Amino acid sequence: MNATERPGSDGTGSPESVGSRLKNLLHGPGTCQLMGVHDGLSARIAVAEGFEALWASGLCMSTARGVRDSDEASWTELLTLVGTMTEAAPGAPVLVDGDTGYGNFNTARRFAARAERVGAAGVCFEDKVFPKMNSFFGDGHQLAPIGEFSGKIKACKDTQRDPGFVVVARTEALISNLPMEEALTRAHAYVEAGADGLFIHSRMSTPQQIAEFMRQWDGSAPILIAPTTYHRPSLDDFAALGIAGCIWANHSMRAAFSAMRDVCQQIRADRGIFGVEERVAPLKEIFGLLDYESLEQDENRYTQAPDLAPVQG
Repeated sequence: MNATERPGSDGTGSPESVGSRLKNLLHGPGTCQLMGVHDGLSARIAVAEGFEALWASGLCMSTARGVRDSDEASWTELLTLVGTMTEAAPGAPVLVDGDTGYGNFNTARRFAARAERVGAAGVCFEDKVFPKMNSFFGDGHQLAPIGEFSGKIKACKDTQRDPGFVVVARTEALISNLPMEEALTRAHAYVEAGADGLFIHSRMSTPQQIAEFMRQWDGSAPILIAPTTYHRPSLDDFAALGIAGCIWANHSMRAAFSAMRDVCQQIRADRGIFGVEERVAPLKEIFGLLDYESLEQDENRYTQAPDLAPVQG
């Protein structure tokens, strides 16, 4: 069994791919939570804190590389980070934010294929034109034609090797201030093209648009959201709307951003580290999370064995 599989839940012991596991979570009862992560450490922390699924955020991975979320990082750079996540948190389904697919149907399917090879559970593509701008910045969010984007989704589904691999279509119709009818038309077209799930995005301060979308949705595919701007409702509130997956998209990265900046400011002001020692994680906790103890045990096992006597000829 490889790192992207776990024993099946049917009692047979047959392996379940991470894609199938994510699909089961999205079709299961209630609303599953996908924690936004940006590297191997954040993925390991999220799993240690009980999250069953992860969202490899394009914003967070770009920010971690020190560039803007406007396709400034190459997709190979981002998938290298995804590989650190799947290695650090084996068995945890990782849904990868693939932005627009970095071009046409061919670049999208190549991105999806590479994501599958590095152990991701699925990819999510949005229906904006390339290069994109982060949805929470500015108003210039041009959408691709429905047929063109549907072709990207179909190309990815036709190319995948694991039947359980998940392809999510994200519509930015509401981000672009288009009417609800446009969002629904696009959503149905993407399901028809083969999308396993739909990510409906809004940047309103309340879930009003999401609630209206769900009232009119026919349930033909599970719906995911990222309530970054409408942050007051709870997971139970979203479950009552029929939401299948809730993505806490960027909070881990934003927490790290604030903490690193505050510590840098304190150390520079104090001209020493005496003022921050109680605010930072003890090294013992980091060593525990990364399982240094097992490495020490293996070192004793493999590097301290007695030398064997030479074989006499």
